[in-house]
Amino acid sequence: MTPVFAHGSLRLYLLSLLDEAPRHGYELIQALTERFGGTYSPSAGTIYPRLAKLEEEGLVTKATEGRKTVYAITDAGRAELEARRPELDAIEEEVTDSVRRLADEVRAGVNDAMRSLRAELASAARQAKRNADRVDPRQEARDAGRDAGRDAGRDARAAGNAAAREAEAALTEFRQQLRTDLRRQAARGALPADVVPLLTGELDRVRRVVAEALARR
Repeated sequence: MTPVFAHGSLRLYLLSLLDEAPRHGYELIQALTERFGGTYSPSAGTIYPRLAKLEEEGLVTKATEGRKTVYAITDAGRAELEARRPELDAIEEEVTDSVRRLADEVRAGVNDAMRSLRAELASAARQAKRNADRVDPRQEARDAGRDAGRDAGRDARAAGNAAAREAEAALTEFRQQLRTDLRRQAARGALPADVVPLLTGELDRVRRVVAEALARR
């Protein structure tokens, strides 16, 4: 994947994010991920060294709140932002271009994967046809009778595995969406006090309902 930020641009962009509101490191990663529509998510190893450098230069400060380290821009940081406003505007344009470029790369990767999958399926279909052409019809009839019971059991297991995968996918999607909603709200301010008890209560209720449904099978 091609570079997202030019040299020095990420440092200035982090200052602009902190100018919007104090944030801890993970919130900065989430903010960048959202700006890029999920096509780019910087690692902690990318963000924290730059925050440390900004702190050394007196452009940001950090404070511990519970188990989190929150970073805030200083007056010197705001002065640098103002002095380099044209550069920041150019970086915003770079971000827009990067989002478009990354989306194109993701799309190209998906298209390549689909072409490869279609080729593999076509190859498998040709191989299956060749194998079928070699089968003795009388042997095939004997095999069909012998394997009928085994195939039925295999089909039932395959259906169960498919249903389990669908359930896992639904749980993953629910978890990711809820986590995004919670973090977005937390970034705006404290979560309402009743959110966590409500969440744990509802999850426990759903677990019991599903367990009862499984027990009836």
